[in-house]
Amino acid sequence: MRELVLTCPESQAEDLSDALLEAGALAVSTEDADGDTEHEQALFGEPGLEPETQAWHQNRVIALLPDGQDPAQLMAPLVAAGLAPEWSLRDVPDTDWVRLTQSQFGPIVVSDRIWIVPSWHRDDADLPAPQTEDGGIIRVELDPGLAFGTGSHPTTHLCLQWLSSHIQDGETVLDYGCGSGILAIAARMLGAGTVHAVDIDEQAVISTRQNAEANHVELQAFLPDGLPAGSSQIVVANILSNPLKVMAPMLAARVAPGGALVLSGVLERQADEVARAYAPWIDLHVWQAREGWVCLAGRHK
Repeated sequence: MRELVLTCPESQAEDLSDALLEAGALAVSTEDADGDTEHEQALFGEPGLEPETQAWHQNRVIALLPDGQDPAQLMAPLVAAGLAPEWSLRDVPDTDWVRLTQSQFGPIVVSDRIWIVPSWHRDDADLPAPQTEDGGIIRVELDPGLAFGTGSHPTTHLCLQWLSSHIQDGETVLDYGCGSGILAIAARMLGAGTVHAVDIDEQAVISTRQNAEANHVELQAFLPDGLPAGSSQIVVANILSNPLKVMAPMLAARVAPGGALVLSGVLERQADEVARAYAPWIDLHVWQAREGWVCLAGRHK
């Protein structure tokens, strides 16, 4: 395969990317043309928010071409639209992207009790065997698929550690923003009773159901509109601070009287602000911090 490489100013980057996709490019990416130089430009926003600037001063726009695609033919509509920057071609080496991705995601030890095992490592000889007795090792077998959540992020570890320390047998659990389903599955394996998992992304709901089946656990996964009415004894949400603040009334209402709310995806500097959003219903406190992130927990008043 080949890539078409173009250089353009900030004012053209978005239009050029859209035009390349409409002209038949398989994929388009944009990077800082001044990267790795003294003119490199930082471009980022707050977690959960898009950066104010969507491109760099000088941009390198890279379009992946279908096999056999004539680049001049693909460029023709761009020239007609007045978008005609200089361009060049480069070959893309053949890569087994699935194998490359898998090689970057190995088994993860969350605690003395919890291991996260990618499905392609399930037969590794050096992995500890699951233990059925109380307090024994549990292995959550995970295949993220198209959903967010490999279990490697500090916020996931914080939530898993809270669940491991606090779940009582038979307690009901709601995992809101379930992603790959890792928290919901772990809760069930740690002794929870009825477990509901919710995500706004249909691929995440599918991934959660598939991962639950692979781990031989029973849970129910829904899009938000499908979640039955009612409350749970534990509600856990590992998302980001802004959506957590917006959802405060709804999530608090999902916590049973005396039940626990566990939130993460929150930076240490955001903890007080998130806690204030829930103060009318639940007094949240920092349970633990890790690598600049916190896990907030509290009981329904």
